[in-house]
Amino acid sequence: MDDRGRWRAAELGERGEVQTGLGPIRYFSAGEGPAVVMIHGLLVNANLYRKVAPRLVEAGLRAVTLELPLGSHERPARRDGEVSPGTVAAAIAETIEELGLEDVTLVGNDTGGALCQMVVTTKPERIGRLLLTSCDYRDNFPPKAFSYFKPLAKAPGLIPALLAPVRIRKLRRAPLAFGWLAKRPIDKEAEDSYLLPALTDKAVRHDLARFIRGIDTRDTQRAADLLGGFGKPALIAWASEDRFFPTEHAEALAKDLGGARVEWIDDSYTFSSEDQPERLSELIAGLARE
Repeated sequence: MDDRGRWRAAELGERGEVQTGLGPIRYFSAGEGPAVVMIHGLLVNANLYRKVAPRLVEAGLRAVTLELPLGSHERPARRDGEVSPGTVAAAIAETIEELGLEDVTLVGNDTGGALCQMVVTTKPERIGRLLLTSCDYRDNFPPKAFSYFKPLAKAPGLIPALLAPVRIRKLRRAPLAFGWLAKRPIDKEAEDSYLLPALTDKAVRHDLARFIRGIDTRDTQRAADLLGGFGKPALIAWASEDRFFPTEHAEALAKDLGGARVEWIDDSYTFSSEDQPERLSELIAGLARE
């Protein structure tokens, strides 16, 4: 952890970086075998999967986690480029290609689930399977509880003021902080890595604001309409107690995917990788072996 509190868990594996049209994308890789690529959402990073990656390695898989410019990253995107859901989805596909990965099991959570839907409906060639945990879908992009992000993105200088209260650890358990995203407290180092970059780095805030300004439900509607063409194994692993992503969206996504299986993750909020990493890892490993 450096002087700004940023931290990456050793469990994520070796760190590397590839260049994409969006700029540098950092990744972490552990293990050997069929590749699982895990995608996070807004204001978290690869640490979201720090409890999952070792379990996948034990199951004989290669666990690859990406760090995307969504507000908790260390490597800013190109200042002269567009940062939007579409360009981040394209960067995910580019990274997979640059790493030479094939027949990938793609896993997405929260905003990352929406990005995964865009990947498999625009650049599906290297994707062999799709697993979506609780995530954005159609008009729920972002969830209504976080709609204040949109006007805030027009004035990124206000982001530190908005996030300042979460410097106090107790306030991080507030419903619109992490309280309704994870049922259990998140370890301090991981929380710091999620929250401090946007508080301390102007370039990170700039990327976050650009991404939020680019959010458009037409993108998620279009992706959902095209999911039926994916035609490969898919699994919906949804938190049964989610506070932001309705359980009926899990059923709707399964239908859009042509009858994908739905598995419920009990005793968990949105961040099932935090609340129920063993259960989520089992579901990912099971799908990866199909």
